[in-house]
Amino acid sequence: MLAGASSAAPSRQLTPSLSSSSQQSQSQGSSNPLSIRLYKVLAANFDDDATKDALNTLSELYSSSPTTSGVPNGKKKAKDVGGDDSDGDEEEDDSEGEVDSNKRRFGHSVYTVAGETIPGEIAGRARKNLKRDVEAKLAESSRRFLHAFAEVDKQLDTLQDHIGAMRSRVDEAQAHLHQTNEACRSLLDRAGSLREQRQDIATRQSIVSLFLDRFTLSKEEVEAITSREVPVGKRFFSAMNKTERIQLDCRVLMSGESGSTRAGLDILTATSAYLEQAYDKIFRWCSFEFRQMGKDATLEVGTAMREAVRRLQQRTELLTEALTYLSQTRQATLLSGFTDALTRGGPGGLPRPIELHAHDPMRYVGDMLAWVHQAIAAEREFLEALFDVKGDGRMVGSVRTFKKSEEEEWMSELMDAAVGKLCTPLKVRVQQTVRSQESSITLYKIANLLQFYSLTMQRTIGEEAALSKTLNDMTNMAYHVFFEAIQNQGRVLLHAKLELEDSSVSPPLTVLDHAQVLREIMVVYQSSLAEGESIEDQVDGFKDILEKMVDPAVEMCMTSSDEKQKLRPKWDRSVFVLNTLSYVQSVLEPFSFTTDKQSMLEGLIESRVMQLIEEHYASVIVDTGLGEIIEVWKTRKANEPLARLPNASTPRIQAALHKFSVWLAGMTVDHSPRLGQLMVQSLATRIHQAALERLIYTYKWFCEEVRNPENRYEAAATLLGSERPFGQVHLLWQIFGIEEKEEGDEEEEEDDEEGSEEESGEEGEEESDEDEE
Repeated sequence: MLAGASSAAPSRQLTPSLSSSSQQSQSQGSSNPLSIRLYKVLAANFDDDATKDALNTLSELYSSSPTTSGVPNGKKKAKDVGGDDSDGDEEEDDSEGEVDSNKRRFGHSVYTVAGETIPGEIAGRARKNLKRDVEAKLAESSRRFLHAFAEVDKQLDTLQDHIGAMRSRVDEAQAHLHQTNEACRSLLDRAGSLREQRQDIATRQSIVSLFLDRFTLSKEEVEAITSREVPVGKRFFSAMNKTERIQLDCRVLMSGESGSTRAGLDILTATSAYLEQAYDKIFRWCSFEFRQMGKDATLEVGTAMREAVRRLQQRTELLTEALTYLSQTRQATLLSGFTDALTRGGPGGLPRPIELHAHDPMRYVGDMLAWVHQAIAAEREFLEALFDVKGDGRMVGSVRTFKKSEEEEWMSELMDAAVGKLCTPLKVRVQQTVRSQESSITLYKIANLLQFYSLTMQRTIGEEAALSKTLNDMTNMAYHVFFEAIQNQGRVLLHAKLELEDSSVSPPLTVLDHAQVLREIMVVYQSSLAEGESIEDQVDGFKDILEKMVDPAVEMCMTSSDEKQKLRPKWDRSVFVLNTLSYVQSVLEPFSFTTDKQSMLEGLIESRVMQLIEEHYASVIVDTGLGEIIEVWKTRKANEPLARLPNASTPRIQAALHKFSVWLAGMTVDHSPRLGQLMVQSLATRIHQAALERLIYTYKWFCEEVRNPENRYEAAATLLGSERPFGQVHLLWQIFGIEEKEEGDEEEEEDDEEGSEEESGEEGEEESDEDEE
């Protein structure tokens, strides 16, 4: 700090003189050394770190030492040591006073001596005595270092004395130990040999113990195998496992190079006897447990039972005999349970006895089959737990994959035997229910239900099981009775007669009832279809039923209508046939598996529609008054003018046109009372429009013949224009509300009419043949 203060800029009192002196020096030139020195000092830079560190060190050196009479302590000590004083030291010794706390002001150090302050005293002395002060400081530090090491050296001498004493004591103990070892050498040799002998004996003892533990049974293990007091459980199976392991190890031991030994034979004989006793104990315990299973409502298989059955599989004859008891018990239990379910119901009367619902055949048969199915599922679960077979995770009703294993064979035999006695009472009751039914719908529902359970049982227990075969027989029997029922129903329908007094043309009640039965049967069949089944399979599955139910209805409609037409000529046979066939078709239409039969009915309906169009056109042409003229024209001779015919004269033509005009103004133009009896209005509209189109073409031909000069009608235009539609064919299209067709369409229509006439002629011939037959 003092050095820093001495190197700082001068105070404000000296600043003007220095600045003036610098100006003078500049004016006088650069030859003055004092000016040059002062300029360098003022121009020096003290901002670098090295300079700052040096100044801080000097400041700490001179500020840390207390002063006495104005002389630093370090300097007095250095003087005492023997340093020489310079000429300026006497002045420093005479200075007295203490450094005031406010030592720095405007960058100068201030000392107080005899009440007076001398600025720059410390800085000046530092510049003079810096080397001496530093050497004094180093000397003082060296003296203190030597004093401290003198104490250390003294302590090391003391430690050396203690180590020497310790070494002498250790030498004495070593000598004493050597003497003792020499005296006890023989005793130590004897003790070492005894130790080796003891270790050898212990090794042999451990070998013998391990041999006995491995190849013999303990008393507790023998007791667990032979005693009846110890139940079959974890302790028993543990002893049995050890017996089997001893036999295996003994065989390995006897198969060595030295051959069989007496000990090996004795051990093998003893363990074989114990093992046979263990298997006999398992057999007796399993037989007892299997007999008790029929008394329990729930079938639970414990770990001990599962392990016992697994071990008995190594003794097939014992397992077969034990499972025989189980099969007998399960047969009696299931038969008793089925009988109780039929007559007594469940515990406390719930669920109610199955035979209480014998009046409802579907529920009665369904409850019996559901009970059998549930019993089989429980039996399968019990046997899987008994033989420790994991389930395959199949969904209910899906095909089971039967694995070829010994456990699967046992389970199949046991399940078949357990439910074998249920087949007879189940079959008797189902047959009685089926044969007592009169409704074909109920018979079909029962047959479908039996088929479902038959397929389910085949997928669950196999096709060769007794229950599967019984269900298959019952299904075939139910379908046989059902087909007999619908055949009888068809025969009754064929022999049904229409009432003569009934003039209606709607389907008869017998056909309506028959169609409703068919509808119910189709609904049942559709609900029983498997998901993803193809349309071909669906059609094939219902083809026989359709043939046995639809064909008799169609045949009855045709034959009965023909017979009634003969007895009642005014009765509309064609409308009756169309109504009946359309109704049967509407019953079949919602079901996709009836497409073939719908196509057949569509063909019959189409032929009847064409026939009715011809009949309706003939009736309309007569009502219009043009029919008589046209019939007369058709009877003329070749090249004979139509006007020369008596019944086709001009007055007759005028009368016919007047009648036609009156008919056009009547109510029968829009609809026909006869066609209004059709149940399907689309057919009525189609037939009426087709007849009107033919009427238009006939009127066109009629006008062409009247206008033809060869027919010699006088004033033909005036004759045709006297009455509506004034000889204008396009007016008829507008009056009838039918879209006018082109000439090509007219030709096609005529071709279609000719074809329909030929078909109707053929059908008429066929019907006449049928009537003759």
